[in-house]
Formats: sequence, C-alpha cells, structure tokens
Amino acid sequence: MEYFLQQLINGVTLGSIYGLIAIGYTMVYGIVGMINFAHGDVFMVGAFMALIVYLALVAIGITFVPLALLVVLIVAMALTALYGWTVERIAYRPLRGSFRLAPLISAIGMSIFLQNYVQLAQGARVKPLPPVVPGGHQFGAAEGFVVNISNVQILIVVTTVALMAIFTVIVAKTSLGRAQRACEQDRKMASLLGVDVDRTISLTFVMGAALASVAGLMYLLYYGVVDFYIGFVAGVKAFTAAVLGGIGSLPGAMLGGLLIGLIETFWSAYFSVEYKDVAAFSILAIVLIFLPSGLLGRPEVEKV
Repeated sequence: MEYFLQQLINGVTLGSIYGLIAIGYTMVYGIVGMINFAHGDVFMVGAFMALIVYLALVAIGITFVPLALLVVLIVAMALTALYGWTVERIAYRPLRGSFRLAPLISAIGMSIFLQNYVQLAQGARVKPLPPVVPGGHQFGAAEGFVVNISNVQILIVVTTVALMAIFTVIVAKTSLGRAQRACEQDRKMASLLGVDVDRTISLTFVMGAALASVAGLMYLLYYGVVDFYIGFVAGVKAFTAAVLGGIGSLPGAMLGGLLIGLIETFWSAYFSVEYKDVAAFSILAIVLIFLPSGLLGRPEVEKV
C-alpha cells in the first residue's frame, strides 16, 4: 500500500506539470481552432529562463529561496509570455485566413527554430541546478516501505491547483474570459459585436506561454536539469493529455495531464519502464475510440 501511495504522489506531481502545459494547447485550440506545436518549446524556453534568472540572482547575492523563486517566477513568466506573443504574431496571425495546414507547418517550423536557437545559445549539454527546495516529509511504518513526499512535490501540486483556480475565474468571470468564449464560438460575430479578436488571441497565447513557463520552473525544480530537447518530449505528452481530457476544455486538460502522469508512473513502477509511453498512447487511443471528443470535451458542431 505504501508503494502504491508513493507512486500516486509521483504521478500527481508529474501530471501537474503536464497539465500546466496542456492548458496552453487547449486554450489556443479553443479559440483559433489549431494546435500550436511550438508550445512545447515555449515550455523549454521558460525552463531556461527560470534557470538563467535564478543563477543571476544567486550571482548578485539574493539567496533567500522564497524571494528568489518569486522573482524567478515573475520574470520567467514575463519573458516567456513575450515568446508566446511572438509566436502568435509570426507563425499564426499572417496565416489565419489561409488553408488550415499552413499555420500547422509554420508552428512546426517555429518549434524547430526555438530548439536550434536555444541549442546554439546555451549549448547542447544538459544544464544542472542544485536542489533549491530541499527537505520533505515521510509517512509509513519504520520497518516497512516509507512514503516520501518532498517539499518540491508539495510546491508543484499547490502551485498547479492555485493557477488552475485563478485561470478558471479569469475565463468565467472577467471581460477577457467573455471575449475568449465569444471568439471560441464565432470569431466573426464576436468582431461585429466589438470584441478585439486579434488582441484576444494574442492574450490567449500570452496566457498559455506564461503557464508553460511556470511548468518549466516546476520541471527545473523537480528534475534539476534542463536541455534544449525537453520541449519536444513534454510537448507531445501534454498534447496527448489535452486530447485525452478533451481539447478545448481547461478542466479536461488538467485531468488529461494527471491521467498521463499517473499512467506513466504506475506503468514504470509495476511493469517495464521502456513501454510507459506505449501505455499512455494506448490509453489515449482506447478513450478516443469510445469518446472521440475526449473525457470532458464537447462534440464539435459544424456551423452552416
């Protein structure tokens, strides 16, 4: 039982990171109707931004961990949001009225550009970070298997829950959220009713990139290493999570992220770790066979 609880904690932690990235996918798809395949690399850029800012703070003598992490979070979100805005302006806005395949190809090109840009700027080797949030708690019998939950895991889960609550309120209660929901239903009608569609779409990319930067910081704190290729792997997993939960649904993205994290963790714990990705994608295929719109997604109604 203790071993099961340990893997449950690990799976929820990993799933929280996937869920934060998946929200960016699902927000963009909900409004633009297309997948931003550069989003995984925006997450990677956010992780590097967090690492650079933290090392800069240490270099100037700011070593108080709560203050340093708060500054890193704010600066990394701002800088990564700028990357998200740039991706929208370069890869999506000029091609918004084009055929559907053009923005997809453009986003893939932007993904390759970001990978190579970071590889040239930071090098191909992994960049380590010493443990920043040490310590944790233990549960279980002294003679048996002890369940460990680290302070980093607690920080990741609490941050994810808080951000999910904040963004749910933004989408449901604010004027920006109403504009996003209007654009999701009908961009042309929303424009006729006075909604600034270009601004709404840009802010959606900015919000998704900011969440991806938080996920990048959490990834950096959890694993302690980053490299230029983490965006591809995590991006594919997060996209799978968004589709599994129901692309276009914020709760679905978080649910899908948690499920992917739990599937990977439990499969690695009880079966062969080499096939954890096969297990995750197999579950996705099975769910989509019986629920084509995902677990919490709505069937897409074609307007005629």
